[in-house]
Amino acid sequence: MLQISKPVLLIDEAKCRNNIRQMKAKADAASVLYRPHFKTHQSGLIGEWFRESGTTAITVSSLSMARYFADHGWNDITIAFPVNPLELEGICSLVEKISLNILVESVDVIGQIEQHVHGATQRIGVFIKIDVGAGRTGILMSDTASVIALASAINNSPSLLLKGLLAHAGHTYKAKGRQAIEQIVSTAVAGMNHLRKAIGNEKLILSWGDTPSCSMATNLDGFDEWRPGNFVFYDVMQYHIGSCSLDQVAVAMACPVVAVHPARNQAVIYGGAIHFSKELIRADNAFELFGYVVRINDQGWSTPLSGAWLGSLSQEHGIVNLPADVCHKLKPGDILGILPIHSCLAVSAMRNLSSVTGLAIPCMK
Repeated sequence: MLQISKPVLLIDEAKCRNNIRQMKAKADAASVLYRPHFKTHQSGLIGEWFRESGTTAITVSSLSMARYFADHGWNDITIAFPVNPLELEGICSLVEKISLNILVESVDVIGQIEQHVHGATQRIGVFIKIDVGAGRTGILMSDTASVIALASAINNSPSLLLKGLLAHAGHTYKAKGRQAIEQIVSTAVAGMNHLRKAIGNEKLILSWGDTPSCSMATNLDGFDEWRPGNFVFYDVMQYHIGSCSLDQVAVAMACPVVAVHPARNQAVIYGGAIHFSKELIRADNAFELFGYVVRINDQGWSTPLSGAWLGSLSQEHGIVNLPADVCHKLKPGDILGILPIHSCLAVSAMRNLSSVTGLAIPCMK
């Protein structure tokens, strides 16, 4: 068994590789461009597992992440985050080395981009961000006039190349079941195709990305590109949505037990918000779930223990609720595993991963 003295984020390589293969196969069967999001794993090594499965283009969420993966040999990258005008100098530098796409949602930023990229030898690919209902960023899908105006401004720039329309359906994370997710997909397909026709360029790429719909929807026809990310590990949130089975969750936090309180059937683990984040699932009855409890073993981890859950987090502490028979057998120095609610945030917090066989998996710092 691994020697664990502090919280360690474990990766089951076999499950992870299988998740990668399954999503790639689904994208291939749909004959779409496949540009998986790397913000979940943030690892050059895991990126190689994608490359081995045939992936050639990727999505990231920041300029620094784009640089990191460019240094690891990726030369076709989309930064799926609204362009930050204060980083345009760095963007212009990177576009001279790789094929780079950025995201815009307002005409105002086009002028700022032009001031920095004028005279560049390579054009920057641009996607217009469309808000298909998540309410976070992007031009509302119903605002055809603004989309046309922005497309015109991009087309009039000698330094920019309009690649397409891009959406992230973040509201699928709140959807109740496959039917609700497929309704979100159907509405977005119709709306984004309408916008493409309004712009007058049928060659524009309609880029779509979220793990719930890419995992669950039976029909994503109408989109040209998929950008799911969380599927590489999945997590408890994705399980609750219905995106995956528990057998597909490829990540678990191994945490030392530091105190046991049999009178209240609780144990305290060395594993808190700085390791997991404070992402939770809150039920209608106000029950709060911060993770499922598993046993760590030589093969990885067990199925979740019935009647056990991570019930609260502070900075370094985690409070685990346990069945009485399990709690009474536990002692300080034992190891408990936790399947995290949100694997993306757990990876971002930990930065370094380990396979269940002890292989170090470094991530972007």
